[in-house]
Amino acid sequence: MIELIGVSKHFGNHQALKEIDLFVPSGQKLVIIGPSGSGKSTLIRCINMLEKPSAGRVIVDGIEVTAPRAPIAKVRQQVAMVFQSFNLYPHKTVLENVTLAPIVVSGVSREEATESGLAYLERVGLSSQAEKYPAQLSGGQQQRVAIARALNMHPKIMLFDEPTSALDPEMIQEVLEVIIGLAHGGITMVVVTHEMGFAKEAADRVVFMDDGLILEDGTPEHFFENPQHERTKLFLSKILR
Repeated sequence: MIELIGVSKHFGNHQALKEIDLFVPSGQKLVIIGPSGSGKSTLIRCINMLEKPSAGRVIVDGIEVTAPRAPIAKVRQQVAMVFQSFNLYPHKTVLENVTLAPIVVSGVSREEATESGLAYLERVGLSSQAEKYPAQLSGGQQQRVAIARALNMHPKIMLFDEPTSALDPEMIQEVLEVIIGLAHGGITMVVVTHEMGFAKEAADRVVFMDDGLILEDGTPEHFFENPQHERTKLFLSKILR
């Protein structure tokens, strides 16, 4: 479903990604872990070309998005992304936020978008908040609206870039529970997170990055119980105290 071949990314003199090779099969739940500045967010943003790689190839659902004149807009309709910040339209209701993209981008009828939007709001536990505005919701609720909005595009792939990092600690679990619920479905997911409990519970596979490189790649059991790289062991010794 996702393939990165020799992907590098430079920001001036800084190399954020160093010839990354990564293959994510359809339906896999991949969690990317690593210290700040390791290249995690840059990698996930290269998948849907929010960052254009300096070198290498990115293939998403059989389409090479790094090729000249690639149909990036079309691919992005199949690749939903949930960011650290919620990016909701403050002047639109919850339901309007969830239905806007299907209507405007995909040409779905308002009735169909509303029906599926309400279903996804129900799925994230917010159907009763449909007519409220974002400012009337907690941070955790706003992030759950952002997830429902992403789902209402019916994507094949969902990308999460540290979806709980902007939340107060008591709100983190409610968002993680929604993402865990999604992980039990068949959608392909790539999640950048510092939440080790989520990685243990929901991931099929964990990748550890540092300094623009993938240093460890394996099952959650391998990652947490038998890491091979010394940098991984050092990271886990600090974060799992």
